[in-house]
Amino acid sequence: MKNIANQRYYLVREDVLTDAMQKTLEAKELLQTGAVASIWDAVKEVDLSRSAFYKYRDAVFPFHSIVQERILTLFLQLQDRKGSLAKLLETISEAHCNVLTIHQTIPIQGRANVTLSLDVTNMAVDLNELVQLLKRLEFIESAEVISSGAL
Repeated sequence: MKNIANQRYYLVREDVLTDAMQKTLEAKELLQTGAVASIWDAVKEVDLSRSAFYKYRDAVFPFHSIVQERILTLFLQLQDRKGSLAKLLETISEAHCNVLTIHQTIPIQGRANVTLSLDVTNMAVDLNELVQLLKRLEFIESAEVISSGAL
């Protein structure tokens, strides 16, 4: 997946979206409301190929969902040092982000992977600055944005 932190976003009118993009939005709405039980049912309902749905599902969003959802998911690789997770979480807190979920693998060969889902509604810095703050921590080997519902 491309690094979201290095991508640019645009707000466009519905009438300039391709037919497949519009149908993807319709299918996502059907799934979200529970009107259909599966992706297969959703794409069948809106007459869209599954491949087109998968191509656009993480690229097109209704404006209202972007405004409402401010969730960011980060993937980090840390050196296994005493207090590193605590310092990471302190940095996240100082940026006014709220940790929603955290998953850390067991350290192997002195490294652990951490996946964080954050509510960034009140984030005090922009996305790029947050990633740079994290990368500056001496025990962080890599920091990548893997998904974002808002940024």
